[in-house]
Amino acid sequence: MNPVVETTDGKIEGFEKDGLKVFLGIPFAAPPTGERRWLPPQPAEPWTGVKETRSFVATAPQNIYIPGPDSPARPSPKLDLSLGTQPAINEDCLQLNIWTPGVDNAHRPVMVWIHGGAFIRGTGASAVSNGGMLASRGDVVVVTINYRLNVFGFLRLKDITNGRIPSTGNEGMLDQVAALQWVHDNIESFGGDPSNVTIFGVSAGGASVAALLAMKEARGLFHKAICQSGSAHFLTDLDEANNYAEYFLHVLGNGGNVNSLQTLTMEQVLKNYVKALPAPKGARGPMLVIDGEVFPRLPIDSIRAGSADGIPLIAGTTADEWRTWQVMDPAIQDLVEGRMFGRFRRMIPNRDMTDTVEAYRQLLTKRGITPTPSEIYLAVMTARMFWIPTTQMLEAHGTRGNPTYGYMFTWKTPFRGGMFGAYHGIDSRFLWGIFDPEVVGTDPAADTLSRNTQDAWINFARTGSPDGTGLGEWPVYGAHRKTMLLGQQSGIEEAPFEEERRIWDKAPSNIYKW
Repeated sequence: MNPVVETTDGKIEGFEKDGLKVFLGIPFAAPPTGERRWLPPQPAEPWTGVKETRSFVATAPQNIYIPGPDSPARPSPKLDLSLGTQPAINEDCLQLNIWTPGVDNAHRPVMVWIHGGAFIRGTGASAVSNGGMLASRGDVVVVTINYRLNVFGFLRLKDITNGRIPSTGNEGMLDQVAALQWVHDNIESFGGDPSNVTIFGVSAGGASVAALLAMKEARGLFHKAICQSGSAHFLTDLDEANNYAEYFLHVLGNGGNVNSLQTLTMEQVLKNYVKALPAPKGARGPMLVIDGEVFPRLPIDSIRAGSADGIPLIAGTTADEWRTWQVMDPAIQDLVEGRMFGRFRRMIPNRDMTDTVEAYRQLLTKRGITPTPSEIYLAVMTARMFWIPTTQMLEAHGTRGNPTYGYMFTWKTPFRGGMFGAYHGIDSRFLWGIFDPEVVGTDPAADTLSRNTQDAWINFARTGSPDGTGLGEWPVYGAHRKTMLLGQQSGIEEAPFEEERRIWDKAPSNIYKW
């Protein structure tokens, strides 16, 4: 007999698989369509009878292939797990999925996964992020969620429509809060403990975790956090968000007609979103906004001020994050000096990169790497976009006395001759146990690393510490910057790549603001 659970909105029926109870496509908010488009998430509409929740329902609207340098263009299906099988796009996408060992009163730890995709693509409704392995291995409840993306979730219209559409530009983040609220209110009925919820995510999902640490709306809805290749630094400001909204409406050609905006089809919105890329200078979006409401300041500054006090944190990156972008932007491989500096002027507009480039030239030479413009660019962007913001977040949270653990994932892919190294997202393959020999290799140590990573994340969700697994001792990050290296040979290293960190040591928070 299929499991049936009573939720706050009505009864749902799931199914059993591999000893787990599974529920897919559970609505946690009302469909954000029609007049609800671009509004904060509204309560789900209750139903009578029993709703079948036995298959994924929808993926948030998205168009993932966007041409242009330094843009999220067509990724590699081999490297990018977010390109796995997923349901069709639909604005009615605010659903979550649950894998649980039992519909009982066991009060298991709860792990809520937030997918990545640069806030413009991705889904929590995919066979790739199947929570079954973690749920079975750790006797935990695993939840994956959807949230609105791109212009559907991160378009500020409040100012340009004179408040007629009061969107702050952070509705996608409010969707995540609504999902966490649903988990808080209902997860006990699925054998979970609402007082022991861990949020974890990769890339934009990791950045979402960092942002949630700063959001007053999310306080009390989770108790531990894991940021994988995401940080609390990357938001746009009001002027840039409003400029983007004005430009987007110009592309739409509707002159700010609110009624027209509400009645556009999903396909019309997506088509014009793609036409509006890339945004002109001074107009950045769609992305999280320092709006004075949801985010009064950069999340890293809120964390420094104690917004996340009392919440244990794991945060880390892969060793070669930006090498992933070689697939999307092959011109990286043939950069010359002038074009390298041109890219830096676009990507890091508020820092003179001359001294930084020279420092990296010397650093790469010491490492035995020929310091070509391409190698310098890849190393600088990995540090600037991922590693340095993550170390700043670890330090900000840890110096306040919070349990804080750092890692760097160093396993290198053999794919295409190894040119991608420990690329952005490779850690997710090990976390979810997705092994493609062409990408991961055939070393038996891969399976060991996968089990150890899973056990560390599970142990952290249960106790607040990743210690006590096959990885051995995992101490707090602390003043000595003790970092767990996860790779062919795992172990703790004090202050890895310290010389490189010092290059960025005096970088202010706002160097990372888009």
